[in-house]
Amino acid sequence: MIDNKTVLITGGTGSFGKAITRTILEQYKPARLIIFSRDELKQLEMARQFSRTQYPCIRYFIGDVRDAGRLRRAFQGVDYVVHAAALKQVDTAEYNPFEVIKTNILGAANVVDAAIDTGVTKVIALSSDKAANPINLYGATKLCADKLFIAANTYSSRQKTRFAIVRYGNVIGSRGSVVPLFLKQREQGELTVTHPEMTRFWITLRRGVDFVLRSLDSMKGGEIFIPKLPSMKMIDLAQAVAPGCRVSVIGIRPGEKMHEVMIPSDESSHAMEFEDHYILYPAFPFWGDGGGKRQGRSVPAGFEYSSDTNQEWLGVEELRRLVSEVESHPEA
Repeated sequence: MIDNKTVLITGGTGSFGKAITRTILEQYKPARLIIFSRDELKQLEMARQFSRTQYPCIRYFIGDVRDAGRLRRAFQGVDYVVHAAALKQVDTAEYNPFEVIKTNILGAANVVDAAIDTGVTKVIALSSDKAANPINLYGATKLCADKLFIAANTYSSRQKTRFAIVRYGNVIGSRGSVVPLFLKQREQGELTVTHPEMTRFWITLRRGVDFVLRSLDSMKGGEIFIPKLPSMKMIDLAQAVAPGCRVSVIGIRPGEKMHEVMIPSDESSHAMEFEDHYILYPAFPFWGDGGGKRQGRSVPAGFEYSSDTNQEWLGVEELRRLVSEVESHPEA
């Protein structure tokens, strides 16, 4: 799929961007692989790891998804776009709402316009479980972005560009996630947990990358791809990271849920189940069939895919193994 194609990754210097870059360079032969981000220092550091001497196909573009003109320039000749750029810290979003809206919503609109205008074939955008029934601004901005990307398939109906979304849970060990925080707190001998019964979906960077690439390959346009993931309790994660440390319960933070949802019950009527994932199709008739729905199993009426009622769970020993991998390979 990717061999001899040009791929651009927005937010390419983030945890996911670096991980998918490594996978593409090791497993495929792209004509060009463009890393698009706004941080010149991170690009410099990444260029030392993935140099043009070793990988002649790689390019580094300074730019911001807020800048529509720069996106159009960067998208020239691009076949596939993986949209990973976002401001994603919940607390930061609450205190800086205008900035998060500019990046997560208006930036998504710019990606849509630039992709259609330049003839990009496929765009796949990273979403979040927090976009399902959002209660914080970050989740609300990701829900808006999801709606923009799905509707873009109608917007580009006379063009070849198609858009799809991948929605998954917390990425173990990614920058800003709880595992690096727990590892740092372990040095002090005390970990802080918001609530002992809080649950989350969990995915590794490697599995997230693989799922995005598979979804990019199979997408027709208009889908939200959702992997089947294990759940875990935050208290079990604390015990896995630091079994001998004291754990303090500090209470749920503003904008935080006890349990995360990836398929709300209100959306179950247009969800299809497959062996290792679900697909949510658009509910609105203007969208059409996106070039053909894949035939899976319809989920039961009122079905909800929630981290607290999940069928697959990670115990303390499994979490300890995953945390050990993060410590050994922080970006793996």
